[in-house]
Amino acid sequence: KTSKMVLESTFVCVDNSDFMRNGDFVPTRMQAQQDAVNLVCMSKTRSNPENNVGLLKMSAVEVLVTLTADVGRILARLHQVQPRGNISFLTAVRVAHLALKHRQGRNHKMRIVVFVGSPIEEDESEVVKTAKKLKKEKVNVDIINFGEEGLNTDKLTTFVNTING
Repeated sequence: KTSKMVLESTFVCVDNSDFMRNGDFVPTRMQAQQDAVNLVCMSKTRSNPENNVGLLKMSAVEVLVTLTADVGRILARLHQVQPRGNISFLTAVRVAHLALKHRQGRNHKMRIVVFVGSPIEEDESEVVKTAKKLKKEKVNVDIINFGEEGLNTDKLTTFVNTING
């Protein structure tokens, strides 16, 4: 049985808020996140050489690396990111979606991987609205919720359930 290789363009949204300074993950949340992003990028590009990955920061939302197969470029930019301010979860997801819409490979599936290590301020109704739009556009979303689970789990579960619903 052969597994079919999926062509995929993935945008990774990293949390670069002040919460990432916390030492509850060793050595910090920021470093733990960097290790996880490294794993995600490596596995995406290894599973298919044509897959590409982009990087976006969620505090003062900005695309750091446009879609590329060069994981080294992503990791180099990731290590320059400093914790500052608060995240804009929905803005980041919308910008990632926009960047994916402009992907080179039209036959690539769209995926957004979001790392959330600080409280999400957005209203639940806005979260649901964005999730419905992503579902309609056939965007897959993975969320890694760490550090502030108590505050975020309900909102993020609603978000994921709406997309998968």
